[in-house]
Amino acid sequence: MTEAAMRSELAALASASLWDTERDEMVVCREVHDETHDVRTFVFASCSPRRFSYSPGQFITLTLPCGPAGEDICRSYTLSSAPTRPDRIAITVKRVVDGPVSNWLHDNLKPGMEVPIAGPTGTFTCAESSSRKFLFLSGGSGITPMMSMSRTLHDLGGMADVVFLHSARTPDDLIFARELALMEHNWPGFRTATLCEEDRPSGRWPGLRGRLTATMLPLLAPDFLEREVYVCGPAPYMAAVRDLLRDSGYDMTRHHEESFDFATLMQGELEEALAVPEPGEARYKVTFTKSRREVECGGETSVLSAARAEGMRLPASCAKGLCGTCKCKLVSGTVEMKHEGGIRQREIDQGMILICCAKPTSDLVIER
Repeated sequence: MTEAAMRSELAALASASLWDTERDEMVVCREVHDETHDVRTFVFASCSPRRFSYSPGQFITLTLPCGPAGEDICRSYTLSSAPTRPDRIAITVKRVVDGPVSNWLHDNLKPGMEVPIAGPTGTFTCAESSSRKFLFLSGGSGITPMMSMSRTLHDLGGMADVVFLHSARTPDDLIFARELALMEHNWPGFRTATLCEEDRPSGRWPGLRGRLTATMLPLLAPDFLEREVYVCGPAPYMAAVRDLLRDSGYDMTRHHEESFDFATLMQGELEEALAVPEPGEARYKVTFTKSRREVECGGETSVLSAARAEGMRLPASCAKGLCGTCKCKLVSGTVEMKHEGGIRQREIDQGMILICCAKPTSDLVIER
């Protein structure tokens, strides 16, 4: 960037207004850098002068042309950046074998490219907690919301008391290791520890080994019963942490978790669809115009659940109205929809719905 261009951008940022999730949607990639051998961070700015306002731990949903025939696919990623640095947002993405979106990002997204996003949104955040003592537990790429929270609390003056325990498969899979060590050095109230299950090919891991256990947790965080706990990682990791905390007598009302195991969410959705209808429950016909399928859907069942129960493969991620992946055009009919921020009001006004949280109140025709 030339000196003139830098001055121009600084002047634009000085007068920037806030990002409006109802109106703004295009961001430009500013930086791409490696975190590990298969994890990259992508840094974005608004295409027009905007500053981002969000809570640490929230996510954005990207729409990318990475389907088998070049069609768009939506995928949600938690922000690893901190809202205390409002001119940029960042996601940190692990390359997944056969993952169409993560591989497209790693192979194609370069600085200067523009992509559409929705959000930020989400309810997994420490921003509204009255506690000043936190325990952050993460496994694998579940570190991203914890990093956003840690960076934010650090930027706010380091007044919080944080213990951050991260689990990884090998030392080569450690994300943000240098920054966490620097934060621990500069912030008296911040302690971090890392557990690795295996050694690296080049040598033994000298730190803590294995998985987090009921014996290990009190050694690393002796006062964990007094702390507000935030957990993110693969489903087995999250389940193990829940069991560990319950068995230790922890107050589970102070336990918060964010899962990226969308298959688990979908299983709950399928169970809802296969549940026996209540006597007298209304049943409606749902017609999908592009796939030429018709399904029957109860008035207390989401359209997505009913369609999945009939074997339809429809794009969806969160299954609870957060990410916007299942957004469809409602051609005719009416629905009751209680979403969690995955759709803009102007899109609703244009006839769009989220089929994961839309329940029919009449027969429906949907463009999908």
